[in-house]
Amino acid sequence: MSLAVFMLSGATLPRTGPVPEDKPQAAEPAAPQTETPQAPAPIPQPKPEEPKEAEPKPESKPEPTKPETAKPDETAPAGTKPSDEKPEAPKAETLEEQHLTIEPESDADHADCIKELQSLGVVFKEIPRIDDGNGCGIDKPIVLSEALPGIKVKPEATLRCPTARALAHWMKESVIPAAAVAARDQGRITTINQASAYICRLRNSAETGKISEHARGNAIDVASFSFEKGEDIAVKPRREDSTLTGAFQRTVSASGCLYFSTVLDPESDAAHETHFHLDVLERKGGYRYCH
Repeated sequence: MSLAVFMLSGATLPRTGPVPEDKPQAAEPAAPQTETPQAPAPIPQPKPEEPKEAEPKPESKPEPTKPETAKPDETAPAGTKPSDEKPEAPKAETLEEQHLTIEPESDADHADCIKELQSLGVVFKEIPRIDDGNGCGIDKPIVLSEALPGIKVKPEATLRCPTARALAHWMKESVIPAAAVAARDQGRITTINQASAYICRLRNSAETGKISEHARGNAIDVASFSFEKGEDIAVKPRREDSTLTGAFQRTVSASGCLYFSTVLDPESDAAHETHFHLDVLERKGGYRYCH
């Protein structure tokens, strides 16, 4: 026992105990060569500040642009005009150069017009077709002696029937009632003094231009009205005439457009200072020109 004690007393403990070894971890299998390596995790970025609303800038007026000068068409053959060049105005032609023809009239329409003239008491006679060449003429002309019973036309007027019909209605429904107020002391109208009816010419007797409606029997020029008593009422400039006579002329001029498609009075131009020009030219859409 003493030996055992001696042996135990002589033995010493180590200063440090054994360090335990780390437990070996299982090796991860190697990634296949074809696999794409994983990207590193994205680093969160700080939240951007919200942009402040820009203050409105004062509006600036745009600089006026200068029109560009048109360039000639480089692809056009030499000697040709640019495509944007205005065409030349048509040359004014004489009556002979226009090669016009007389407009035909419907037999049925003419017959209806003749019956209406007869019912109104118009005095007239039918005459053969007029053909003065170059489009001047009337297919079915009449010679008008009285526009209404007791109201002569001096001198007698060669016209188309529709022109005489319009004149009769204008006199009956407008001129006579207006004269009864404006010239009541002069009695009834006895005569229409006309300055022009059918005549072969261009408008305003010009050398070139459009054919006159007088050359087709569509027009009559009224120069004055004669009464039973007193002086004639002449057609002349009366825009500033404050008398009943001035009111009469302005009234019958305005009402003329109810019966005629064209009315030109002394206020229209210098060529009509002494008469009314009245015609029945048919225009597209029933358009009328009255001045």
